[in-house]
Amino acid sequence: MSDLKHLFANNREWAESIKQDDPEFFSKLAKQQSPEYLWIGCADSRVPANEIVGLMPGELFVHRNVANVVLHTDLNCLSVMQFAVDVLKVKHIIVTGHYGCGGVRAAMRNEQLGLSDGWLRTIRDLYYHQRERLRLIEDEETRLDRMCEINVMRQVANVSHTSIVQNAWHRAQPLSVHGFIYGIKDGFLKDLDVTVSDATQIPEQYRLGPPGA
Repeated sequence: MSDLKHLFANNREWAESIKQDDPEFFSKLAKQQSPEYLWIGCADSRVPANEIVGLMPGELFVHRNVANVVLHTDLNCLSVMQFAVDVLKVKHIIVTGHYGCGGVRAAMRNEQLGLSDGWLRTIRDLYYHQRERLRLIEDEETRLDRMCEINVMRQVANVSHTSIVQNAWHRAQPLSVHGFIYGIKDGFLKDLDVTVSDATQIPEQYRLGPPGA
């Protein structure tokens, strides 16, 4: 534990700085959380969700995993989405990738990583389908960054295809799904302009009727 003491010291310094700015912050925070945003991002330690968008604790509901993947079999991610949409009534789901993503890079190569290989399989499949277009990009890092963007776009579609999101639309609940990407080298977010706000924006084969219809 001795080698972790600095973490507790940092925590106390952080908490004191927050209380200096707003003495009632933690007492108000303890009463409830009412975020308008669900952030689905990469687990990369260089991508701190709240700090990137300048939001305080309680203002951003967060789910993170390797390469910001949304799988229809991942009960962890789906449970977070369901709680955020049905209970917290978030208005925005923001899928955020980042340039230079190690998970995406791994999915574009043939080296084994272990258990992560299964997790990244859907990105590998996506890369295979996009390989001819991506081969036109000569620079390896530029090709990787474009694949990172494509991955975010696919995950936005996966979120939009869930019954969780579509049932919110059936209830006329305001909810939009966005795709952002973060530049680790400059700290800037980029909107990939793939926002989906209702079922008419997704292919017909993925549209679900209302429950019990």
